[in-house]
Amino acid sequence: MRAAGVSAAAIGAFEYYFDRLRSGFTGVIPEADITPVTQLPRLEDITVSEQEAREALSATAIIKLNGGLGTSMGMTRAKTLLPVRDGRTFLDILVEQVQAARARYGVTLPLVFMNSFSTHADTLAALAAHPGIEVPGIPLDFQQSQEPKLDAATLEPVSWPADPRLEWCPPGHGDLYPSMLDTGMLRTLVDAGYRYASVNNADNLGAAPDARLAGWFASTGAPFAMEVCRRTDMDRKGGHLAIRNSDGRYVLREVAQTPAEDMEFFLDEHRHQFFNTNSLWLDLPALLDRLTASGGAIGLPLIVNRKTVDPRDPDSAPVIQIESAMGAAIEVFAGSAAIAVPRSRFLPVKTTNELLLLRSDVYTRDEATGRMVQVSQTTPSITLDPAFYKTIADFEARFPAGAPSLREASALVVEGDWTFGENVTVTGRVRLSADGARVVPAGTTLT
Repeated sequence: MRAAGVSAAAIGAFEYYFDRLRSGFTGVIPEADITPVTQLPRLEDITVSEQEAREALSATAIIKLNGGLGTSMGMTRAKTLLPVRDGRTFLDILVEQVQAARARYGVTLPLVFMNSFSTHADTLAALAAHPGIEVPGIPLDFQQSQEPKLDAATLEPVSWPADPRLEWCPPGHGDLYPSMLDTGMLRTLVDAGYRYASVNNADNLGAAPDARLAGWFASTGAPFAMEVCRRTDMDRKGGHLAIRNSDGRYVLREVAQTPAEDMEFFLDEHRHQFFNTNSLWLDLPALLDRLTASGGAIGLPLIVNRKTVDPRDPDSAPVIQIESAMGAAIEVFAGSAAIAVPRSRFLPVKTTNELLLLRSDVYTRDEATGRMVQVSQTTPSITLDPAFYKTIADFEARFPAGAPSLREASALVVEGDWTFGENVTVTGRVRLSADGARVVPAGTTLT
């Protein structure tokens, strides 16, 4: 890691987690050690004056996590460069949302990306098409660190001569904290007078700048806050919020941290009602104090991520990636808060299923704010056969005329190889199944 130029804080964090991995520490959180969260403040019920909202937003920076290449969808560059609506990419829409909030409230609102070594160059090149988005004195990005993938059998750094770049990986989004410190971004923001940061995944177009949320966070005086949504049966595998019995602090429990015998409790969306949207609010001076005192490692729980060295080849060597979740910092800061937000603030795109939904007429893009607005009464469930729709290339080939109308749909399940013509409409619950290549003719209404 030193030879590759990895920072001291990132190496220290890796050492911390590696020692815990080598000692057999699993990071599991038994059900007996936690209590479900049953009540939280709701954004819909929060009252914040216009002045309070503006003042809070004027002290806020927007940080977008942008380290992913979209390899699960067959991409080889930043996922945020993928077109989503009207020819606009994730990146274009994020910029629009920030510019709209700047104009609405008269604030500077810096937009900063945490890129990986794989997304840095492409992202900055794309941002060059948006003059005026950079705030003087605040860089547009900082880079997260990298760490070696570990051979699952020996815990030695894996060797992969076929593509040595695959021997390295980002350390999970918990790397946000040491990377902000080591790159100087945290100090730069604090010295420039910014008190708060709103942190979100760059592929979540629902998490637009929100002055009322900023005002609420400022009013709490909390060092850290998490946006959560009510769980449904579609969210059963996402990390949920709970209260640790030993000290009464909030904790985030991921599926990898749940003992097998407690999995039924983890999957029960009625017992554990709130899931982490990975949208966080940070008090920047408090974070700087904590990181400075600890040398960059704030002791987030270990997550052991088991993969193959080439994520596109399931037969390549098994590896372990040492990771941590940035939301887990909710247990690190005394007085952390959480707020339940509408589902409209959580629109991530992890697969082509979600991409089809965002491209469809279920949503429209508000020209004035850049926000994605749902126009249908319900959100249909989409399941596309991964054998034919997993990669962007395969997906685009099977929807050459764009997404079908899904506004009146409740579910679409596609099994097999189907190509959709133009002006196809889906109503109700629809399942398509085929053994060979089939076509949905143009103008078809599927019921």
